[in-house]
Amino acid sequence: MAASRYRRFLRLCEEWPAENGGRQRDLGAFLRQRVAQAFREGENTPIPDPEACDQMYESLVRIHTNFYKNKYPRLKDTTFTGVTVEDCRRILATDILKQMENTKKGTWKRLREKFSAKKPEEDSK
Repeated sequence: MAASRYRRFLRLCEEWPAENGGRQRDLGAFLRQRVAQAFREGENTPIPDPEACDQMYESLVRIHTNFYKNKYPRLKDTTFTGVTVEDCRRILATDILKQMENTKKGTWKRLREKFSAKKPEEDSK
């Protein structure tokens, strides 16, 4: 029975879309990593709690198939602030987040990083 669970998780990992943006925030990559950790021995991996495993699989399938998005359709594709999904994607893009992190730094720190010969990581040591 562990073999069929393993195959189902593998199939789900193959179907899960890969994100182009920030690699650290990719749910598909995280899922693949966790499946690899959970099934280290592949089909021969003993499963201590099969019911929890099945429940987790079903939950991931509901996320993947947009079950709740389809069950509870929204009237508008915006938030209460009026921001659209596309605007949110642009804001959460990795390069924009890096720019925002740069603007959060104080003037002194930016100047020090700009004119310092050392890397910022070396300053903190």
